Amino acid sequence: MTTPASFLTEEMIKQAIGQKSAPTTIDIEKGAIIKFAQAIEDDNPVYNDEKAARESRYGGLIAPPTFLRSVGVDRPTYPFDMPFTRLLDGGSDWEYCHPVRAGDRITAISEIADINERTGRMGLMIITSIVVTYSNQFDQVAARQTSTSIRY
Repeated sequence: MTTPASFLTEEMIKQAIGQKSAPTTIDIEKGAIIKFAQAIEDDNPVYNDEKAARESRYGGLIAPPTFLRSVGVDRPTYPFDMPFTRLLDGGSDWEYCHPVRAGDRITAISEIADINERTGRMGLMIITSIVVTYSNQFDQVAARQTSTSIRY
């Protein structure tokens, strides 16, 4: 299969940037935090010992930073048909703002922040930067994840 020399137009880029997913909301349960910490073998007491966590600066159990990876977030849809079927994860950067606590209701929304194209050894690639914002019930941002996906 041959790939085109170029696919994205300026108009397509303008249409794509800012596209958002539907919100995904989950309730954070104490047991889920403890089980997650055990699964990743993190014995930090603020993640799995309620008594010790209450005596910490957090005043109670908090979720490990990687816990938000377990939130199933939808991707925003492109406003055009993507001609490439192969998808590669280009990595993620995380910014943590507020701890995620047992009892929180976290809502995640993903948004296309940037899209461009490059030519590589495999031909044309579409590089998309997506920002997922995780907010609690008080509209405090708990974390932001910026991920890169590569379609080719």
